[in-house]
Amino acid sequence: MGSQMSSDNASNKENGKKRCVVIMYDTLCRHFMPSYGNEWIKAPNFERLAKKTTQFQNFYVGSMPCMPARREMHTGRYNFLHRSWGPLEPFDDSMPAILDKNGVHSHKVTDHHHYWEDGGATYHQRYTTFDLVRGQEGDKWVGDVEKLRDPAYGSDRWPEHQRLPFQKQDNINREHMDRTELQPQYKTFSLGLDFIERNRDADRWYLQIETFDPHEPFFTHKEFQDLYPHEYDGPEFDWPPYREIREDEQTVEHIRYMYASLVSFCDQQLGRVLDLFDEYNLWEDTMLLVNTDHGFLMGEHDWWAKVVTPFFQEIAHIPFWAYDPRLPQSVNQSRESLAQTIDLAPTILDYFGIEIPADVQGGTLSDRMTEDKPFRKAVLYGVMGGQVNVTDGRYVYMRGHVTEDNTPLYDYTLMPTHMRSLFAPRELQQWDKFSGFSFLKGCHVMKIPTRTPKINLSDDNPFGRGKRATLLFDVQADPGQTTPLDDPKIESSMIELMIREMARNECPEEQYERLGLPTPKRTGSGHSDEVLEMPSQQEINNACLLQTPAGQASKEHAGNGFPKMPFQKIGWEAEATVSGVSFPDNLRLRPGYAFSQKEEAPSET
Repeated sequence: MGSQMSSDNASNKENGKKRCVVIMYDTLCRHFMPSYGNEWIKAPNFERLAKKTTQFQNFYVGSMPCMPARREMHTGRYNFLHRSWGPLEPFDDSMPAILDKNGVHSHKVTDHHHYWEDGGATYHQRYTTFDLVRGQEGDKWVGDVEKLRDPAYGSDRWPEHQRLPFQKQDNINREHMDRTELQPQYKTFSLGLDFIERNRDADRWYLQIETFDPHEPFFTHKEFQDLYPHEYDGPEFDWPPYREIREDEQTVEHIRYMYASLVSFCDQQLGRVLDLFDEYNLWEDTMLLVNTDHGFLMGEHDWWAKVVTPFFQEIAHIPFWAYDPRLPQSVNQSRESLAQTIDLAPTILDYFGIEIPADVQGGTLSDRMTEDKPFRKAVLYGVMGGQVNVTDGRYVYMRGHVTEDNTPLYDYTLMPTHMRSLFAPRELQQWDKFSGFSFLKGCHVMKIPTRTPKINLSDDNPFGRGKRATLLFDVQADPGQTTPLDDPKIESSMIELMIREMARNECPEEQYERLGLPTPKRTGSGHSDEVLEMPSQQEINNACLLQTPAGQASKEHAGNGFPKMPFQKIGWEAEATVSGVSFPDNLRLRPGYAFSQKEEAPSET
């Protein structure tokens, strides 16, 4: 095989082949990754990956959660300022479709079941070819009528029935996954490896291996759970609800271990891809990008969640690794440049020598891999109708709405589709025709009032917690975001960055009103600074909220919890000896952050 490999490699170099593999996970937490400081997770292949790639230290989400992030991967521009969850639009630039039009075969293998729901139905069709694997989460896969109708079926599995129909379906699906090789992730990676084996001598192809894991439920088999021995005497529990922590310390630890076992399963499958890269020396001519859409609160800030604002660092600050065969000097390197999901599409298009569409707002990352030079001053991230967040890499500014009912707010779309349903007739009874964004390419879209239930805005409702909060953190000095700042000068500078980035992305004017921000003026079309007239410094200063009564109230509810929960004894006082020998001892977390055992515990006061 060695002589054959040498021959293949020489041929590849001579022919100048270009291929690209993207491995995408869902809910892969940065602070659970060994190369980002975690010292107890068993993930040797993620460590191996970091040594083969450039690891980005300041990579952020853009639009939350699942499908909004994937729209950004296609289009290279934010989703959350203009629309909520939904399909690709007719006016969207789709990266895999552009590849296909330019002679690059794009192929997708995925078990991410949102692709075959209403809100994701247009995505996988943009690839030249694709393969879908069934069975993740509550995927409507195996039809067992009696069990689905039986109110007692599976009732012993969940502490509460927050998502009972999906949990019932998931329980049925698991009955058909009695060994690791039958789990959707394993099947997905096998199909990806098959594609590489079949096409390893072919030129100009793009492969996206995308798995739903380690998204909840945190389901693995015994071989991975045995990696993390711990004491737990509660009911079967691997699917945390999206709410505040009500469970005891033992249960919280158990969930973290269940997630860790799923990460180790992901690590095993990643290793299969890396092995194939080594076997055929794909490092000679194949780009490799490994990413995720967002993280997850695993009890930090007293919450289980990812879609409930505020989007703390555990959710928004995500891992990313990149390898470009043209840049051998970038191997085993670390980069501080700000980057995010919107940068993937232009990076891939640029690698294949394809012109980047004018509406793409992300940038190419290859230059950042070669030299750690500034790329941009700030990045935005958020969810439709929630806080708008901006970071410059040091400070994170979270801006909540100032209007009582979180209006005005509109969806701009030609595809009025929610996650698992079409827009209801009542939602479509009042809409206006709109054509005011350059990226619409001359199309008129529906401007539809976004219906935000008032209950979700209540400070008393867990799912509305923090939605109106305006907060400022120094994430270099306070990575756990436990101590909000109250600094008008910094707030003013972050507001200016926020307005500038919103304007560059042709943010609808009503969003400024919703957030209580002065509206910039546009002197032309497009998104460059040349067509932008910023508000005066006085107008920006007048928009500062941190020292107002509302801002002080936000500060009081920030940091360690919304509200604080009794289990907060999970802290330094419970940290135990840091020896790296005992897994349970090394699991203990500081309430807002941690996992890195290199840091010294603060002194008790």
